[in-house]
Amino acid sequence: MTRFGFTLAILASTVLASACTDDVPTENTPPPGSTSGNEDTTFDHDNDYISPWELLDRLTKEGPPRYTSHVHSCSKVRYRTLGNVLQSFGVNTANATALSAGQLYTSGANALGSPNYANRIRENIAITTSGASREFDIFASAADEIQTAFTNGTMARCPGATLFDAANTCRPEGITCLIGAPATSRHLDYCNLTVSTASNATVGKRLAVAALLAAAYTCE
Repeated sequence: MTRFGFTLAILASTVLASACTDDVPTENTPPPGSTSGNEDTTFDHDNDYISPWELLDRLTKEGPPRYTSHVHSCSKVRYRTLGNVLQSFGVNTANATALSAGQLYTSGANALGSPNYANRIRENIAITTSGASREFDIFASAADEIQTAFTNGTMARCPGATLFDAANTCRPEGITCLIGAPATSRHLDYCNLTVSTASNATVGKRLAVAALLAAAYTCE
């Protein structure tokens, strides 16, 4: 018998053997607890769809995606702009004292993505982990200088504004000066909560100033 004949004989015997047995599985579902999951062990996706009318209403209010991606995108504050903002708050950016806001600003140029004109490298406009961390450090260190400028009335950004009153209560005009937008009741509540829950009022006011600045000048 030729090789082709042997192949046909083997295939025919396989078909007949499978037809005479009752052990052929009827489903391919694995046993419980092996590889399958349930609503308790996997993420339950919401498969609800949005109607065309809801989508049209959203596009009418928010605009198309290519527009909203530009309007709602969040880029970092430019290095020079950050320096101007700090100076407008009464911060001495030329201060060379270790760990002062000025020293952290000038020594953190690379972390903050400043331009390197000598090597023809433009400024990095994207937010990086190192840049955000250094910016948070600068705001935390600058909090005392900013409070002093408010207290002494030397705040060039908004002369006469008060950030904290005699009872260590946050003032709306001071918060408005910090964040560059009208302060809301939630801003006041957050500020007062930060001050009241700290170990002491001095630490609380420092944290409140740093947190408000971080929220206003980063994407947080």
